[in-house]
Amino acid sequence: MSKTLHIVGGGMAGSEAAWQAAQSGISVILHEMRPHVGTFAHQSGDFGEMVCSNSFRSDDSEQNAVGLLHWEMRAANGLIMEMADKHRLPAGGALAVDREAFAGSITERLRSHPNITVDEGEITALPDDGNWIFATGPLTSTALGQAIADVTGAESLAFFDAIAPIIYFDSIDMSRAWMQSRYDKGETEEERTAYLNCPMDRDQYEAFIDALLAADKTEFHDGETATYFDGCLPIEVMAERGRETLRFGPMKPVGLTNAHAPDDKPYAVVQLRRDNALGTLYNIVGFQTKMKYGAQNEVLRMIPGLEDASFARLGGIHRNTFLNSPTLLDSQMRLRSHPHIRFAGQITGVEGYVESAAMGLLAGRLASAELLEHPISDPPQDSAMGALIHHITGGAEAKTFQPMNVNFGLFRPVDGLKGGRRGRKDRYKAYTDRAKNAWQGWLDETALDPTQSV
Repeated sequence: MSKTLHIVGGGMAGSEAAWQAAQSGISVILHEMRPHVGTFAHQSGDFGEMVCSNSFRSDDSEQNAVGLLHWEMRAANGLIMEMADKHRLPAGGALAVDREAFAGSITERLRSHPNITVDEGEITALPDDGNWIFATGPLTSTALGQAIADVTGAESLAFFDAIAPIIYFDSIDMSRAWMQSRYDKGETEEERTAYLNCPMDRDQYEAFIDALLAADKTEFHDGETATYFDGCLPIEVMAERGRETLRFGPMKPVGLTNAHAPDDKPYAVVQLRRDNALGTLYNIVGFQTKMKYGAQNEVLRMIPGLEDASFARLGGIHRNTFLNSPTLLDSQMRLRSHPHIRFAGQITGVEGYVESAAMGLLAGRLASAELLEHPISDPPQDSAMGALIHHITGGAEAKTFQPMNVNFGLFRPVDGLKGGRRGRKDRYKAYTDRAKNAWQGWLDETALDPTQSV
């Protein structure tokens, strides 16, 4: 059996899969078509480039399922978490990173690894032999997407993702905006002031919604239907669902006090989060958009403090493709009809950087074990990793399968604990304690390299 593993795609999942396999002694060929073949959203040829946001969301491993995934990936010596921690930015209770430094470090680590060879060509077909992981993400090329559809015998499902604009800090009017994390969350002053806040009164909010609804939007090609993932809705789509939707979503005013007018309660607040270590770039939190560029320049400058905003990147929208994994993949992420091929990352039907990287970590470990003729058991369902992979490979209803973030709704109940909101804190702590024990036990039992500290 060949000990070479081919991994297609150098995003979160592919990078993590390559790292895990290489660390176990497997020879890895990492195929990445960028920068020679570009995509709508990517700006570079770096591995692990973050295109939508610079946040890995909550880092709370006791009360949040995403934070629990962070913990599990760190316990498995994950490259993505190591580099995220290295290039961390203040973000309250969240884990946000300097995206350029983060991707640059991942690229350097992978390119310098003695067991990894990088092939900068485009893969346009599913191979008949060898050992492969496809982690091509939401922007799988048209040719490869068609090849996957041909082999699986099913159309790839599609929805649309939007990306948020990024603004130069020195163009923001700080006489109107102020720095504060919601509810002053964070252990240091830097964390407690991690977000930049732009307040709106009621008239400003209503005018903003009117302009948002009337703005020119991106038109789709004939035959395309825009089905959005609820966790990444464009702001104008949220506004179309009701005028108050944004005010109860990314523009909620709770937990914030206007430093310039402490007695004035904002009707809505737009938050921006630092996007790089220098603090020169800020992204508008939750403001994914499909507005055309001209409309973005006009509508977003209606936000108090952003009247003279200069944009480092405007928002946009792109097509996203994923498999109907419950019908196509087995419990070890192999394509049932072609078991020499695994899929990982967002194309499997998980949503988010963390979830994608987590599925890459699992795919890399599972493929390595198979190549080393040391088969290992499926990840424990009580871990966050196990709950997520169980959902996408069989736990979800295939007829209505949609991309899924990790959440405690995927976890098996803990006996004897209260349901409902009042029992939530104890219930979540029980989930995370049980998950950590299960995950650490699995790592100990399945370690492929005894020199690794798992």
